[in-house]
Amino acid sequence: MSAFDQMAEMGHEQVCFFRNDEVGLRAIIAVHNTALGPALGGCRLFPYATEQDALRDVLRLSRGMTYKAAMAGLDLGGGKAVIIGDPGIKSEALFRAFGRAVESLGGRYITAEDMNTNVADMSFIGRETKHVTGFDPAAGGSGDPSPVTAWGVFHGIRATLEVVYGSPDVRGRKIAIQGCGNVGYYLASYLHEGGAQLVYTDINAARVERCTREFGGTVVEGEDFYGLDVDVLAPCAVGGIINKHTIPLLRAPIIAGGANNILLDEQADGEALAVKNITYAPDYVINAGGLINVYSELKHLPREKAMNDAANIFSTVKRIINHAKAQGVTPVAASNALAEARIASIGGLRAFHL
Repeated sequence: MSAFDQMAEMGHEQVCFFRNDEVGLRAIIAVHNTALGPALGGCRLFPYATEQDALRDVLRLSRGMTYKAAMAGLDLGGGKAVIIGDPGIKSEALFRAFGRAVESLGGRYITAEDMNTNVADMSFIGRETKHVTGFDPAAGGSGDPSPVTAWGVFHGIRATLEVVYGSPDVRGRKIAIQGCGNVGYYLASYLHEGGAQLVYTDINAARVERCTREFGGTVVEGEDFYGLDVDVLAPCAVGGIINKHTIPLLRAPIIAGGANNILLDEQADGEALAVKNITYAPDYVINAGGLINVYSELKHLPREKAMNDAANIFSTVKRIINHAKAQGVTPVAASNALAEARIASIGGLRAFHL
């Protein structure tokens, strides 16, 4: 399928490719929809095997950002950027070159942190464009969005527990976290404080060791994660991990985590989960805390405001799951419909962000 066909299939407005061989920049910026406002989404640095893999990822991620912003009630559209490269090899020049690429879009896309990028990288980007968020708090930014993202995921998990068990209390609940990076780490801290029993898996042994040292819990390896007899599986690493191969292994009644695009095939995998009576919290709803955080930075609102708004993800997740049950559809279908309704209603006021 051609790039134009993929754009048409997913409803993208614009996809831009950028290269600067002198600094090793190969980047793709995808603007999915700007009906509600400028497209905001993080910049991911990843060693994609092929350019097609990178394009597929940025298209899916940017579409998810459109729905995420819509469901969070924000005046933002959806976008995303990927840089094809080794996360272990970063430079000021690389990110400043990327900053110039962002600047060339004139504000239609605003970048932020994502996988393998951080506050320092955003500072380099910010030397070339004002269309970036996630600066160091000392420089007037909101800093690392991970604590806010994890706070929203924590409350989303509470919502799923209430729907399934009748109580949102995490105390005594067994919750398995896949991915102990920034979001997974902070999620573990919130769950530990709430009294949950934790299980971890991560390809990075140091990250797992940090979580077990600080929060206790046990560790499993690889595929063992999917078959765990726990109350909640919380994927907080890469996407596409719930699919036709892993769904038959699942024993947990709830999937609710911070990763993007948890379902490999949104429709087929969502329906397969429903057949197994597994409650799924749509990823772009439950992990919206990071977007809420950078939106607060753009509007010069305090961090406390972002945390409070992220806590409201509890009500949103609960409403979506209950709506899905009432309509006889999957939570993803219910959430998509609600997001599309808001885009159509408010977006009609300004069909294209300039």
